[in-house]
Amino acid sequence: MSTVLNPYINFRGQAKEAGEFYQSVFGGELTQSTFDDFQMAHDPSEGGLIMHSQLTTAGGLVLMISDVPSNMEYNPGNNISVSLSGEDEEELRGYFDKLAEGGTLGVPLEKAPWGDSFGQLVDKFGIGWLVNIAGAK
Repeated sequence: MSTVLNPYINFRGQAKEAGEFYQSVFGGELTQSTFDDFQMAHDPSEGGLIMHSQLTTAGGLVLMISDVPSNMEYNPGNNISVSLSGEDEEELRGYFDKLAEGGTLGVPLEKAPWGDSFGQLVDKFGIGWLVNIAGAK
């Protein structure tokens, strides 16, 4: 049985910067491989782009990131959101605040009608984030 589902976010030329930003938010280990590392660049000018990167945190979060080369379709926008949820209010509020830097706040992180705290934003790279902090049981 498979029990892991990881968000995989694509960028065009910003994957390195985005990976480093998300590492500054969540901590953890970031590995990055370029198209040149695997001799996979169709355009020599894109060899330094990120073919695959993975951020793995001590708490078990895994985020995968890559650049989409110019010979592939790329449609940025509202086609992905990443949801963070749990019970550690300090940790989740910290993530929310850091992700909001340079981004656009959609819904402030506050008590929601269902009893949890919930917030929504779009970070400075255009990625939507949902944060849900479990309320008292």
